[in-house]
Amino acid sequence: MTENKRTERVRIDKWLWAARFYKTRSLATEAINGGKVAINNQRTKPSRPLKTGEQVTISKGPYKTTVEVLELSDKRGPAKIATLLYNETEESLKKRQQLTEQLKIENASTHHYDGKGRPSKRKRRQIIQFTNKSSQ
Repeated sequence: MTENKRTERVRIDKWLWAARFYKTRSLATEAINGGKVAINNQRTKPSRPLKTGEQVTISKGPYKTTVEVLELSDKRGPAKIATLLYNETEESLKKRQQLTEQLKIENASTHHYDGKGRPSKRKRRQIIQFTNKSSQ
């Protein structure tokens, strides 16, 4: 990892993979081609060389993360080292935390299925009894 820190340019798809934003390079490439990644607020190609100091915006699901590139690496290492490659902007961090809180509140207020799988024998009898009554 130390020799890669000295590199001046790294492909954006390799860097996203090394910084652990995506599990594989092919997923990083798909995200870039799909317009989910922007460098300095401009769409990019997977082969574009990345430089230190540039801002990378990554959209994953409802979340939008903006990071500043601190170090370059084309090798995937441990997560602790990967977090040293970038610094998330304060504004991005605040927005992401607000969105997380908002989604928690929305999910808590909606009724969800218990997730217990198939109905029990008793429940099945009740369902059959209910549907037979409604069809008569």
